[in-house]
Amino acid sequence: MYKIILIITFALIGFTPLQAQKQQRGKASFYSKKFFGRMTASGERLHPDSLTCAHRSYPFGTKLVVYNPANGRSVIVKVTDRGPFVRGRIIDLSWRAAKELDIISKGVAMVIVQKASSFIVPFQPNDEIEIPEMDLETNEGAPALVPFWKDLKATTASESEQ
Repeated sequence: MYKIILIITFALIGFTPLQAQKQQRGKASFYSKKFFGRMTASGERLHPDSLTCAHRSYPFGTKLVVYNPANGRSVIVKVTDRGPFVRGRIIDLSWRAAKELDIISKGVAMVIVQKASSFIVPFQPNDEIEIPEMDLETNEGAPALVPFWKDLKATTASESEQ
C-alpha cells in the first residue's frame, strides 16, 4: 500500500510542470578569455563580444535580464551554455556582458536574474512600411529602351555594307 502511494506521489511530482522562475538573486561570474572560441552546450562558439550566458535551468535561447544592484546597470543576455557548476553562483556571463555590468575588476558580483518577457529593440520601426508598386512593363523595343550597344552594332553593320 505504501509503495503505491509513494509511486503515485513521485509520479505526480515528476509530471507537474515547474512554475516559471520569477527572480533569482546570487553571484555571477564570467568566462575567462581562454575559453573564447570553444563550443558551448548549445553548439554555438563562445565569442568575447557576445551577450551570452550559462544558466543551469533556463532553455537555450532564453533571454535573461541580469541586473547589478551595486551600480544599477543591467544587460540582456541569451542562454547558450549550462552552468555555473560552482557552489553559490547562479550565472556565468560572457566577457562583454560582465563588462556591461562592470564586474570585470571584481570577478564575482551579486546580481538579480529574471527572464526577459519582452524588451525593446532600439530603432525598430513601429509602423508597417508600404512598398510602392512599380510598373515594369516594356514598350516593345522603343528607341529609349534599346541598349546603346545594339545601336552601335547596327550602325557599324550598315557602314561596313557600304
